[in-house]
Amino acid sequence: MSEVKRISPKEAHEKMGQGYKYVDVRTEEEFAQGHPEGALNVPVMLPGATGMAPNPDFAKVMAASFPPTAKIVVGCKAGGRSMKAAQLLAQQGFTDVLDQRAGWDGARTEFGQIAELGWSGAGLPKESGAPEGRSYGDLKKKASL
Repeated sequence: MSEVKRISPKEAHEKMGQGYKYVDVRTEEEFAQGHPEGALNVPVMLPGATGMAPNPDFAKVMAASFPPTAKIVVGCKAGGRSMKAAQLLAQQGFTDVLDQRAGWDGARTEFGQIAELGWSGAGLPKESGAPEGRSYGDLKKKASL
């Protein structure tokens, strides 16, 4: 498997202008609080009784929502979940997946300081709520799950 390319929030925004779709892999609750304008929500992890657990439907929903050649940027809160999601998608045969490092909130140092601004701090276009057709519930329904 080839290494997943990581890009900045500004580069992710530029890629969206070139036809890439932004997939926010945070939870539905995180997504509703704020996300990149135009983003779709497909959580790679879901809250469980003992913390976060892998979303068993992630690959199915992505495969039902996008062809393997789709141009996709994935993002999360700080860059960890999105890297996992990008790697999973590459393993599933997706050929053009980029990981937006620094996520929504920003990448942090080991001491908790912002090392790189995330989408929200970079002043890029954002929205909130669960937009029709782009929410996880809608995408999961479309995938017949």
